[in-house]
Amino acid sequence: MFGSVSRHATRQLAASARAAPLARRNLHAPVAFDWKDPLSASNMFTDEELAISETAESYCQERMLPRVLDAYRNEDYDKKILEEMGELGLLGATIQGYGCAGVSSVASGLITRAVERVDSGYRSGMSVQSSLVMGGIEEFGTQEQKDKFLPGMAKGKILGCFGLTEPNHGSDPGSMETTAKPHPSKKGYFSISGAKTWITNSPISDVFLVWAKLESTGKIRGFLIERDQCPPGTLETPKISHKNGLRASITGMIQLDDCPVPEANMFPEVEGLRGPFSCLNSARYGIAWGTIGALEDCIDRARTYALERKQFKGNPIAKYQLVQKKLADATTDAAYGILAAAQVGRLKDEGKAAPEMISMIKRQNCDRALVNARILQEIFGGNAVSDEYHIGRHVANLFVTQTYEGQSDIHSLILGRAITGIQAFV
Repeated sequence: MFGSVSRHATRQLAASARAAPLARRNLHAPVAFDWKDPLSASNMFTDEELAISETAESYCQERMLPRVLDAYRNEDYDKKILEEMGELGLLGATIQGYGCAGVSSVASGLITRAVERVDSGYRSGMSVQSSLVMGGIEEFGTQEQKDKFLPGMAKGKILGCFGLTEPNHGSDPGSMETTAKPHPSKKGYFSISGAKTWITNSPISDVFLVWAKLESTGKIRGFLIERDQCPPGTLETPKISHKNGLRASITGMIQLDDCPVPEANMFPEVEGLRGPFSCLNSARYGIAWGTIGALEDCIDRARTYALERKQFKGNPIAKYQLVQKKLADATTDAAYGILAAAQVGRLKDEGKAAPEMISMIKRQNCDRALVNARILQEIFGGNAVSDEYHIGRHVANLFVTQTYEGQSDIHSLILGRAITGIQAFV
């Protein structure tokens, strides 16, 4: 009896399973595939997030894109861009108060994605201002420091930079040589000496978040250095020129020679690498969104070119299998990258995002964006070398994104340590 009932039930279930797909097809209209949003990521975003994305996209395409070729060719960064972003509420967007928008991490990511669709250098300038400096002040600064700097930075009236990397210490910031000691002649001041390099915004910055070791304890501390308070010769910020990438952003050094800094300008509580790494994690999260924005622009331009370019009896090269595979691979990686970044963004706002998650999406999205951009570049043939097609600029920029805020191999080791429990750093 039991076997008979069981077989009967099985047949009924099988019949229902065969009928169910037909029933579902009758209930739902066919769904069209949108190659610009292949996995319908936009359905995950709130109305507010979509509105913010649209505002950022309109500004970037209408105001930033027309400037980017001249900026890239001439290594000429227009610092008014940060002021324009400030007017739209795009700077320090996740910060509550101080004139900031106080939006979600996903909304902030969508802003970053829109900016990097135009250029990684423009996004880098924004990320340094927002994530590294404003974020650092908001998380670790005193109330007086927040009140003094954040409102002006939110409007783009005060420009900032982040000094961690040194000429001899990139992936190993714990070995930094920049030091702070009591000033010999100014009571209540530190004297800071050392050099930082590859610092986005340094030549145009008003305030510098510099990480230095206290000479007395060897502990790393954060200091806010104000350009207009530094005596002549104690602070120099020479520009680094002749770059092969990120030419639309401005990069320089921070050179400190017994620079006097008030004790009140030191972050009071945080010490060691926890401070700079927390700031870097925020920037890494934004880069994971931004690099997908750059890849999406590469896909859009490669698709347009492939449809318009005709070869072999007047056929668009988009007809050919090799071209279609390149576009399919890139579109798939971009779609996966956005879903991963959005998931981490939600977890970030819930306080559930482990640092390793951010390492994972930063590493993966940077790497896949560069790999696919290089392959899409092949669709343009020899025309890819012309900056009028934009693809070569994106490729050069995306290489750089693999190297900063943690080089991709370093993020591999961070993940490897989390997976195995064994520290690979030596």
